[in-house]
Amino acid sequence: MNVRAPLEMTDTLRFAFLTLVCTAGLAGTAHAQKGGDDVPKAFRPPPGMCRIWLDKVPPKQQPAPTDCPTAVRNRPSNGRVIFGDDYVEKSDKGSKKELPFLKKFGDDRKRP
Repeated sequence: MNVRAPLEMTDTLRFAFLTLVCTAGLAGTAHAQKGGDDVPKAFRPPPGMCRIWLDKVPPKQQPAPTDCPTAVRNRPSNGRVIFGDDYVEKSDKGSKKELPFLKKFGDDRKRP
Protein backbone atom coordinates (compact mmCIF):
# COMPACT_ATOMS: atom_id res chain seq x y z
CA MET A 1 0.00 0.00 0.00
CA ASN A 2 1.21 3.48 -0.85
CA VAL A 3 1.82 5.70 2.21
CA ARG A 4 1.40 8.96 0.28
CA ALA A 5 -2.20 8.22 -0.76
CA PRO A 6 -3.75 8.93 2.68
CA LEU A 7 -1.69 12.14 2.99
CA GLU A 8 -2.80 13.34 -0.43
CA MET A 9 -6.40 12.54 0.47
CA THR A 10 -6.07 14.51 3.72
CA ASP A 11 -4.62 17.51 1.87
CA THR A 12 -7.43 17.37 -0.69
CA LEU A 13 -10.10 17.26 2.02
CA ARG A 14 -8.40 20.08 3.92
CA PHE A 15 -8.30 22.22 0.78
CA ALA A 16 -11.97 21.50 -0.01
CA PHE A 17 -13.03 22.37 3.55
CA LEU A 18 -11.02 25.60 3.54
CA THR A 19 -12.51 26.60 0.18
CA LEU A 20 -16.03 25.96 1.47
CA VAL A 21 -15.46 28.00 4.65
CA CYS A 22 -13.99 30.95 2.74
CA THR A 23 -16.83 30.95 0.22
CA ALA A 24 -19.45 30.92 2.96
CA GLY A 25 -17.68 33.78 4.75
CA LEU A 26 -17.54 35.94 1.63
CA ALA A 27 -21.19 35.27 0.86
CA GLY A 28 -22.13 36.44 4.36
CA THR A 29 -20.13 39.63 3.93
CA ALA A 30 -21.72 40.37 0.56
CA HIS A 31 -25.20 39.85 2.02
CA ALA A 32 -24.41 42.19 4.92
CA GLN A 33 -23.22 44.94 2.57
CA LYS A 34 -26.16 44.62 0.19
CA GLY A 35 -29.34 45.91 1.89
CA GLY A 36 -29.42 49.67 1.38
CA ASP A 37 -32.80 49.62 -0.35
CA ASP A 38 -34.84 49.51 2.85
CA VAL A 39 -34.04 53.13 3.76
CA PRO A 40 -37.15 55.28 3.13
CA LYS A 41 -36.60 58.19 0.75
CA ALA A 42 -37.55 60.76 3.38
CA PHE A 43 -34.80 59.52 5.70
CA ARG A 44 -31.90 59.39 3.21
CA PRO A 45 -29.07 61.84 3.94
CA PRO A 46 -28.59 64.85 1.66
CA PRO A 47 -25.81 64.77 -0.96
CA GLY A 48 -22.39 65.21 0.62
CA MET A 49 -23.52 63.83 3.98
CA CYS A 50 -23.90 60.36 5.50
CA ARG A 51 -26.13 58.69 8.05
CA ILE A 52 -25.63 55.73 10.34
CA TRP A 53 -28.53 53.34 9.78
CA LEU A 54 -29.16 50.96 12.69
CA ASP A 55 -30.66 47.53 12.08
CA LYS A 56 -34.03 46.83 13.72
CA VAL A 57 -34.55 50.50 14.68
CA PRO A 58 -37.57 52.46 13.32
CA PRO A 59 -36.71 55.21 10.79
CA LYS A 60 -37.87 58.01 13.11
CA GLN A 61 -35.41 56.88 15.79
CA GLN A 62 -32.32 56.72 13.53
CA PRO A 63 -29.35 59.05 14.19
CA ALA A 64 -29.31 62.36 12.34
CA PRO A 65 -27.23 62.84 9.17
CA THR A 66 -23.61 63.81 9.77
CA ASP A 67 -20.37 64.16 7.86
CA CYS A 68 -19.11 60.92 6.30
CA PRO A 69 -15.78 60.48 8.16
CA THR A 70 -17.61 60.77 11.50
CA ALA A 71 -20.30 58.31 10.40
CA VAL A 72 -17.75 55.75 9.23
CA ARG A 73 -15.68 56.15 12.40
CA ASN A 74 -18.68 55.84 14.76
CA ARG A 75 -20.58 53.04 12.97
CA PRO A 76 -21.69 50.42 15.52
CA SER A 77 -21.64 46.68 14.80
CA ASN A 78 -25.43 46.61 14.29
CA GLY A 79 -25.45 49.46 11.76
CA ARG A 80 -24.22 50.60 8.39
CA VAL A 81 -23.32 53.91 6.80
CA ILE A 82 -25.69 55.33 4.18
CA PHE A 83 -23.97 57.74 1.79
CA GLY A 84 -26.12 60.60 0.50
CA ASP A 85 -24.22 60.77 -2.79
CA ASP A 86 -25.47 57.27 -3.66
CA TYR A 87 -29.00 58.63 -4.06
CA VAL A 88 -28.28 61.68 -6.22
CA GLU A 89 -30.28 61.51 -9.45
CA LYS A 90 -28.22 62.17 -12.51
CA SER A 91 -30.69 63.60 -15.02
CA ASP A 92 -27.99 64.53 -17.55
CA LYS A 93 -26.67 60.99 -17.73
CA GLY A 94 -26.03 60.01 -21.30
CA SER A 95 -27.08 63.32 -22.81
CA LYS A 96 -24.58 65.12 -24.97
CA LYS A 97 -23.73 68.58 -23.83
CA GLU A 98 -22.92 71.17 -26.46
CA LEU A 99 -19.47 72.64 -26.07
CA PRO A 100 -19.20 76.41 -25.74
CA PHE A 101 -18.25 78.32 -28.86
CA LEU A 102 -14.48 78.59 -29.15
CA LYS A 103 -12.73 80.99 -31.49
CA LYS A 104 -10.21 79.49 -33.82
CA PHE A 105 -6.62 80.52 -33.37
CA GLY A 106 -5.83 83.47 -35.59
CA ASP A 107 -9.44 84.57 -36.18
CA ASP A 108 -9.25 87.12 -33.38
CA ARG A 109 -6.35 88.97 -35.01
CA LYS A 110 -7.13 92.03 -37.07
CA ARG A 111 -6.16 91.66 -40.68
CA PRO A 112 -4.29 94.54 -42.33
